[in-house]
Amino acid sequence: MKLYKKIALLVVIIFAAIFAVEDVFAEIKLPAFFSNNMVLQQQTDVAIWGKANSNATVKVVTSWNKKSYVTKVAADGSWKLKVATPKAGGPYNLTISDGKLLTLENVLIGEVWFCSGQSNMEMPLKGYFNQPVIGSLDATVNASASTMRFFTTAKATSTTPLDSCKGSWEICNSETASEFSATAFFFGRMLNKVLNVPVGLIQSSWGGTTIQPWISEDGCKVFDFIKDTAKLKNPPSSHSVLYNAMVNPIVGYGIKGVIWYQGESNRPEPENYEKLFPGLIKDWRTKWELGEFPFYYMQIGPVGKNEAKPNSAFLREAQFKVSNVEPNVGMACILDIGEQNLVHPANKEIGSNRLAYLALSQTYQIKGISCHSPKYKAITIRNDTAKITFSDTPNGLSSFGKTLSNFEMAGADKVFHPATAVITREGVTVKSALVPVPVAVRYAFKSFVVGDLFGVNGLPVSSFRTDDWEREK
Repeated sequence: MKLYKKIALLVVIIFAAIFAVEDVFAEIKLPAFFSNNMVLQQQTDVAIWGKANSNATVKVVTSWNKKSYVTKVAADGSWKLKVATPKAGGPYNLTISDGKLLTLENVLIGEVWFCSGQSNMEMPLKGYFNQPVIGSLDATVNASASTMRFFTTAKATSTTPLDSCKGSWEICNSETASEFSATAFFFGRMLNKVLNVPVGLIQSSWGGTTIQPWISEDGCKVFDFIKDTAKLKNPPSSHSVLYNAMVNPIVGYGIKGVIWYQGESNRPEPENYEKLFPGLIKDWRTKWELGEFPFYYMQIGPVGKNEAKPNSAFLREAQFKVSNVEPNVGMACILDIGEQNLVHPANKEIGSNRLAYLALSQTYQIKGISCHSPKYKAITIRNDTAKITFSDTPNGLSSFGKTLSNFEMAGADKVFHPATAVITREGVTVKSALVPVPVAVRYAFKSFVVGDLFGVNGLPVSSFRTDDWEREK
């Protein structure tokens, strides 16, 4: 009996020793975006992090320079280090070890962009039911590009910041592109072609969401008008819940910049959005700790009935103002391609290309690209005539031969009437027989219009107004 007990104790000791050894060499756990086929930002120090056995030593070896990077695992099992990346190229391998080797294969070095927003960012290249994307079939047929990679963050919400999310890196081909964000795809395709470097696109979006859930708890604290609804039922409309689950896990991943397409769900509150949007930009830049990285965004397109409220021109105005006050940002205007009965403009390629023009000109410093829409600058009124001047018009304005039809003029009674407008070398001259003493001018300041004023570069002028009268709610 004693011999049996000794044998049993010995078996227990042996198994305990085996499990102890396995625990010492526990397999490293990485966030989903550190995987085969990933793209790392070129020519910088990119962060790599994960989980491992506490107090172990983690070593990362990069095949592009054969260097080793070593760090100690914290008591809570977390570790993080930075590795230096070369000029764009690949494919490379990256090995990570705490005694047990993990190899990440087919890694490219290039340009990485974080792509976020609501349904117009989420809308896949193949389109939605009864809502096509113009040119999607041709784009899908010709999509294959081994140097373009996609990562789509799975939808999730959380009342507290998470350190993990679901998703995987996919190589661009007809199948993967058709399911990926059309806006992000067309943007990335132009960068990939013009820069001739690998491009990685991380897409994190959720249709129908306002901006509040995309801002962190810290970022929301500065706004006293944000109500604490996050603990009710955790819906995607509660503040911070999408940041926590779909942005926070990725914060710190090496990126070049952000493209953003959102705002339709905030149409009833343009005054708040004018504060919230720059708040989101500052919040993300603070959390990422990469300085004032480029942030380019799509102005929402015209949509809906002009008799209905709210007038979405006020939301477009709020977005426009942000482009004038925040550093290293740019807005793409799509006033000419909105659709009255669809919140999702079908011509995603045109809008995405305008985002790419901003990046190629401002971020990548390619000369000769005229990337800005003309911007309203000032108004001068003399007798019955108003003269409007603009900035960002190196070659002036154009209506492409059409009569301008979107200008309105009002007197002291604040009642707007249709006005005639003529392009001049100085800008646009506006007058109306119904307004002998003008006070204010508005251009395309309705929920739905088809913009007809452009720069000679073909980029549309955003809707604008010269007054600051309180909107009707």
